[in-house]
Amino acid sequence: MLLMLQAFTAVAKLDGMMKMWFSFIGMGLMIVSALLIFFARSKTKGWIRVVLTIVSVIILIYGCGFELVALF
Repeated sequence: MLLMLQAFTAVAKLDGMMKMWFSFIGMGLMIVSALLIFFARSKTKGWIRVVLTIVSVIILIYGCGFELVALF
């Protein structure tokens, strides 16, 4: 709990420009995730499809994390 509180106070100290860059990074990661899942579903089969889908979900989670940092 203390670690989460320390992380939140560190994020709260970011200025507007840093939050803007975090937002851009988050949007970029979400776009990469969408393109990767599109490629995985349309062009691949088997275990490669599963691996690309898992990688895409991980990238999406990181993108959402960057967006949450930018939001708060």
